[in-house]
Amino acid sequence: MNTIGVLARPDLREAGPTLVGLVDWLGRRNVRVCLDEATSALGDGSLTASCLVASGREMAELADALVVLGGDGTLLAASRLLEKPIPVLGVNFGSLGFLTEITLDDLYPALESVLDGRFEHEERRLLRVVVRRRNRPDVTADVLNDVVITKAGPSRIIEVDVAVDGAFVSSFRADGIIVSSPTGSTAYNLAAGGPILHPTLPAVVITPICPHMLTNRPLVVSDEVRIEVRLRAARDVEVYAALDGQETFAFADGDNVVVTGSPRRLKLVKAPGRDYYAVLRTKLKWGDAGAPPRRS
Repeated sequence: MNTIGVLARPDLREAGPTLVGLVDWLGRRNVRVCLDEATSALGDGSLTASCLVASGREMAELADALVVLGGDGTLLAASRLLEKPIPVLGVNFGSLGFLTEITLDDLYPALESVLDGRFEHEERRLLRVVVRRRNRPDVTADVLNDVVITKAGPSRIIEVDVAVDGAFVSSFRADGIIVSSPTGSTAYNLAAGGPILHPTLPAVVITPICPHMLTNRPLVVSDEVRIEVRLRAARDVEVYAALDGQETFAFADGDNVVVTGSPRRLKLVKAPGRDYYAVLRTKLKWGDAGAPPRRS
């Protein structure tokens, strides 16, 4: 690998020393470092002289691998920049993240494995979302976690219609609805009572938010289907569609989103010695009774 891109949360001042050390470590291995403009401002003045500085999208295009310093939100922002399937190392500052599962202690062993080409990773599926609003151009984007249609503020519920491959599923009277990837199943979907899906499953979960009918439950479908969520009635409240919590669009009656599987994948590097269930146990405070049971 010739170039490693590094992207940090713009306000993460405590990442400065790690960033300086990382650039030095890579430089001693004759690896070029490319920083986005906001990340370069976190280090000392030497970084601009020793690194290539570019816009976020240019950095993502030049990089052979990407190191993300921050939390899950920072990695979500990074995923929107990537157009090619390069290895991504999510390094968490603070508690372990569902996406940024690499700790600072794990950083250099994980990066060494990437440089040697012997790293373990998971292919995370993205969803393709088309936002359709009256009298406005359609917007197409890929999301790693979810698309959410919800109301703003504690006010009346809204009504949304959901269809799968053109077949009507139901009208939901609720605070909103979440269409989530398996990766996003541990985000807003989990808080709304939806199921945890293993991140490699070819599935999508549709979860109503605080539905008026107690019989409304999350629905898991294939990621090969076409899901349409249409706002039937806003009931005089502000409604928004949010893509990965990174981009929002005001919604009105009749507006809709169409969700399908994206051809894009995120190649997420795994932390050495830690699997997905270890992350779940840590984040969700599940009990750990020791070694797994032996087969009889």
